[in-house]
Amino acid sequence: MEETMLTGESKDIVSDNVLKLKEIFPDVITEDKIDFEKLKLILGEDVETGSERYSFTWPGKTQAIKESQKQSTGTLRPCKEESKNWDTTENLYIEGDNLEVLKLLQKSYYGKIKAIYIDPPYNTGNDIIYKNDFSDNLDYYLEVTGQISRERESIGLKLSTNTETNGRFHSNWLNMMYSRIKLARNLLTDDGCMIFAIDHYELNNLINICNEIFGEENKLGIITVVHKPEGRQHAKFFSASNEFMLVYAKNKSFTKFNSVVLSDEKMEEFSEKDEYGNFKWKNFIRGDTTKSKKPKGFYPIYVSKDLQDITLDKKEEYYEIWPIDNKGKERAWIVLPDGFKERLIKNEIKADFNPKYNKVEIFYKIREQQVLTTHWIDKKYNATANGTNILKELMGGKFFDYPKSLYLIEDILRIILDNESIVLDLFSGSATTAHAIMDMNDKKKVNQKFIMVQLPYKTEENSEAYNAGFKNICEIGKERIRRAGDKIVEESGNKELDIGFKVFKLDSSNLEKWNPDYNNLEQTLLTSQDNIKSDRTQEDLIYEIMLKYGIDLTLPIEKHETQKNTIYSIGFGALVICLDNNIAKEIASEILDIIEDLDESRVVFKDN
Repeated sequence: MEETMLTGESKDIVSDNVLKLKEIFPDVITEDKIDFEKLKLILGEDVETGSERYSFTWPGKTQAIKESQKQSTGTLRPCKEESKNWDTTENLYIEGDNLEVLKLLQKSYYGKIKAIYIDPPYNTGNDIIYKNDFSDNLDYYLEVTGQISRERESIGLKLSTNTETNGRFHSNWLNMMYSRIKLARNLLTDDGCMIFAIDHYELNNLINICNEIFGEENKLGIITVVHKPEGRQHAKFFSASNEFMLVYAKNKSFTKFNSVVLSDEKMEEFSEKDEYGNFKWKNFIRGDTTKSKKPKGFYPIYVSKDLQDITLDKKEEYYEIWPIDNKGKERAWIVLPDGFKERLIKNEIKADFNPKYNKVEIFYKIREQQVLTTHWIDKKYNATANGTNILKELMGGKFFDYPKSLYLIEDILRIILDNESIVLDLFSGSATTAHAIMDMNDKKKVNQKFIMVQLPYKTEENSEAYNAGFKNICEIGKERIRRAGDKIVEESGNKELDIGFKVFKLDSSNLEKWNPDYNNLEQTLLTSQDNIKSDRTQEDLIYEIMLKYGIDLTLPIEKHETQKNTIYSIGFGALVICLDNNIAKEIASEILDIIEDLDESRVVFKDN
């Protein structure tokens, strides 16, 4: 049995990286330190030793890297009263600085997220960005959100407009983005992808960051999205009508896209359905080549008089069909004979009579698929019609500026996701991504889950949102999810759809730091110290334990009341917690009853 102490800190990424290095090169570790001279020797010619080399850098980059390696001492506290369907939902809505949240998610969601969508501030000179002087990020976050109050100079996270007159206009944005992208990549599955929405202001810098963190070979595409065909108003020179989506894979060799149709018009063509999805029938003759160019593709197919039996074996009384088009030109079939046999076995070939030309023709199934171009111009991507207007109609007012088209998010995720995937949105905004996931789950009969993360910065006091009662942006996002989910269920009748979400809020750890009175140290040492903060509940602590031990926050929690103790079972016994101060001797057998069917379980008690 292994005994460990809960320190209140998130995953130690640096130690984890050292362990990985130790597994590959055990001989470069001396007294738990890396011997870089040995490492250079082992790597040989692959080590760059010259003083001049290509690099992408800016003021603050070293600190941004260090920030991504810091452990967080925070936690996520449950907020049931603002949640929906708490006991059954598998979706999360997290209020907090996404840098601290990413650190806290490292254990529970490491390698589990299939797609991460990120729509950050574009750094236009007018929008608000997260500035960080790399001091105490969590501490300052708690101040700006009113959770703690201190008379001191503000440090850490700062929300302000990043004007172009700022001497570090681009560096501020790069420092904000680098550590977040670096941490987010850890959460991706091996076949996962990260999608970035951006405009032209920081496009090049974002590409450089992603090439460094993901590797340029894992850049899958830069998609141009025409989201405002009429262009932006008040443009000084060219009026931008498009934005971009960058798509990077964690590991391109594992990545596989789904075959989907993005165009509404094209989608209507695929009206037939079998166990593998939607399809349409298409003539088996190739119209782009001839017998002389593809002679092996020119062969006969035999069809019975009732059109039910199709074969390559010559049979009397069967129709003999050759790839000759309606103008009498000799062409070729779509595939060679072996390929035809494979399709025939898969039930992807049929024969039908064409009365117009008085002949039997061969058809094959073509699945809903389309070459995924990097220029998306469909009208459904219009941000005004399918972003602003959808949100305005749903919420009863214009409470949020520049939401993305609902269908743009759906389409990019449909390409990437499996039937059961987790999607993370780090700058959730009005929660378009959550809306898209619920809509897609209903229409496509899949079971994707979402994690929304948003900083609760305040709405302007003279804004329509503030006057409607939405005091911060998170209140807008949560209400959108509630209304969108109810509307989808009402229109579809799909009462099995998960339209709920558990709300968690970033806060300091539930564990007290030992803070002795040095003027009366003897009395301090004699006083019994409870290391749980007085204003925290057992449920607060349970979720912190789950986070720090790497347990999914959506797993069910069962409460077992025994004669003398209260025991909590998480994930049907994967984790067992008792937070009572006094432990009865019978508790061992009671815990064994809970976990009797499991090969392995963790048990947590209070240290005191």
